[in-house]
Amino acid sequence: MKALMLCGHGSRDRGAVEEFRGLSEKMARRLPDWTVEYGYLEFATPIIRTGLDALREKGAREILALPGMLFAAGHAKNDIPSVLNTYAASNDVSITYGRELGIDPKMIRAAGERIREALRLDGWRDGEPLHDTMLVVVGRGASDPDANSNVAKVMRMLWEGLGFGWGETAYSGVTFPLVEPALRHVSRLGYKRIVVFPYFLFTGILVDRIYSSTDAVAAEQPDVKFLKAGYLGAHDLVVETFVDRLTEILEGTNNMNCQMCKYREQVLGFEAEVGLPQESHHHHVEGIGTGPAAEPQGQGHDHGHGHAHAHGHDHVHHHGDHHHGHDHHGHDHGHGHDHGHDHAHTHDHAHSADHSHDHAHGHAHGHSHDHDHSHGHGHGHGHGHAHTHHPYPHADHPLGPRSLKRG
Repeated sequence: MKALMLCGHGSRDRGAVEEFRGLSEKMARRLPDWTVEYGYLEFATPIIRTGLDALREKGAREILALPGMLFAAGHAKNDIPSVLNTYAASNDVSITYGRELGIDPKMIRAAGERIREALRLDGWRDGEPLHDTMLVVVGRGASDPDANSNVAKVMRMLWEGLGFGWGETAYSGVTFPLVEPALRHVSRLGYKRIVVFPYFLFTGILVDRIYSSTDAVAAEQPDVKFLKAGYLGAHDLVVETFVDRLTEILEGTNNMNCQMCKYREQVLGFEAEVGLPQESHHHHVEGIGTGPAAEPQGQGHDHGHGHAHAHGHDHVHHHGDHHHGHDHHGHDHGHGHDHGHDHAHTHDHAHSADHSHDHAHGHAHGHSHDHDHSHGHGHGHGHGHAHTHHPYPHADHPLGPRSLKRG
């Protein structure tokens, strides 16, 4: 049988728990050939082990599991794998774990639709410029800088994709900046309309706090209009992203992003956490919060050493990457050496109208010429094998490409 286990975080908020259950049911409808169960890591029932029991009792011996998480922080990297590995070892089943939703075009499109919905309610029409409007994307906030940086990337993609006048990132907890100080700070930038978008899958206490904080700052800033966009929810594109993660497991292309994992790499400011034992710290809150308390219910070290040597003269010559790896006492050490010589010639000429064209012809050594004459066309030429003539969609942005050419 085809067995899929959705592993949620869990919440004390009944609405969040119900919404995750609704996602599981939507996934089951989307995947009629699969048996789908769900469970929570903490604060709610059923717990993950209960869902796995249900699949095993139905005859499953090979189970695919997906984390119901936007980004991979401690829960997706540590706690859920610990629960799954412990269960598999003691119940004679095979469990293959997929990766988090992550930064994905479908997720960005779903987020864009939630933001547009809020703007439309305020009278905005599709296609109208948003130069007078600011976007603030609010993430959960984690002790994992990799997850926090992903929220900032999502914000940038939404800012640039929709053409907002400015964009900033805030967090509901754990890290900085928190919502209220962030909104007070950005309200000084002079934008008369600010869209606050919680980049969350489901409702819950934190989403409520984000909206309450927005209301509090809005009361202090009567000249600024604050719009509260809806969170993602079980948007159809979110469901399709989960299906993609399942497909990745089946095709063997499933890769958790460990390149920036603080447990495996010396991430700036978190160097002391490399090699920490990876085990769940949530036994005491499994099943506690929204239902009857349930009884409570890995280790790997990856050390990466990278050396980059760059000799920069301004043309780009890549002489190759040398990677050496060896397995030593159960640890994986990767040594990477990147030797590159950079050479680049740039020539600036200016035009003055509103068009920008990029011609990329891709040789390994690139010469680029930016022509600036007085009709406003920007041309960039790089010699190679491909031509692209796509104008930048926000070339008219008041803080955009042409602003550098204005005295």
